[in-house]
Amino acid sequence: MGQHLYVLTGASRGMGAALADQLLAAEHRLLCISRHRSAALAARAEAAAAPCEQWALDLAEPLEAAARLQRWLAALDADGFESATLINNAAALTRIGAIDDCSDAELSSALRVGLEAPLLLSAAFLRATRSWTARKRVLNISSGLGRRAMAGQASYCATKAGMDHLSRALALDEAGRPHGAAVVALAPGVIDTDMQVQLRSADPAGFPDRANFVGLKDQGLLLSPAAAAARVLGYLQRADFGANPVADVREA
Repeated sequence: MGQHLYVLTGASRGMGAALADQLLAAEHRLLCISRHRSAALAARAEAAAAPCEQWALDLAEPLEAAARLQRWLAALDADGFESATLINNAAALTRIGAIDDCSDAELSSALRVGLEAPLLLSAAFLRATRSWTARKRVLNISSGLGRRAMAGQASYCATKAGMDHLSRALALDEAGRPHGAAVVALAPGVIDTDMQVQLRSADPAGFPDRANFVGLKDQGLLLSPAAAAARVLGYLQRADFGANPVADVREA
C-alpha cells in the first residue's frame, strides 16, 4: 500500500494547525506551507513517526512557493502514492472596515494570499502530478462570505468568491482529463479562531454585523478548530468528493 500525500497551506494556526495535527500519520506524507514553522507540530510528527515537512514561506509572494512546490512534487516517486491532495487553507484578513480604510499593501497581500496563491499552487500541483494515476484532489477552504457579501469585509469576500469560481472552472478543466483531479471549494462553518476575535472587536461603525458575531460566541455556536478540521477531513474522504465543486460542510 502506498502513502497518501497532503500539501497544506496556512498550517501554523487555527483550523490549519488542527488539520495538520489530524493529518499526521505514518501512512501520510505531509507538507505544510506557512509563514512560520511549528516546533510543536514537528515534535508531534516525530513522536508519531509521521513524515512531515514544513516550509516557512510568505504566500503574499506566491511565485516562489508555487515554483518550489512544483520542483518538489516532480522529484517524488509517483508510484509510491495512492492519493495526492492539495489543501489551500491560508487566508489573510485586512483591518475590518471599508477598503479605503485599508492600506494598498494590506489589500494586495490579502488578494495574493487568498486567491493568487491558491491559483498558482493549484497550477503547480496539477502540472507536477499530471501523469500520476493516483487519486488527486484540490480542496480550497472557502467561506460563506464568498457567497454572501458583508460590509467591512470586501477583500475577504472577494478572495473567497474568486476561490469558489476558480474551483468551478478548474473542476470543468479536470473533468476532461485522464486521471483529472477532483476539485471542491468548501465552506467549513463558523470557527472560533483569531479571525473571529478580530470581527468581535471591530468598530461597529465600519462593521455593522459585529453584533451577529458576538452573538455566535455568546450562544456557543462556534466550532472549535479541531471539530471544524475533523468535519473538513471527513468531507474530503467522501466517495462523492468533487461531485459539487462549491459546497458547505453544513449542507452535507
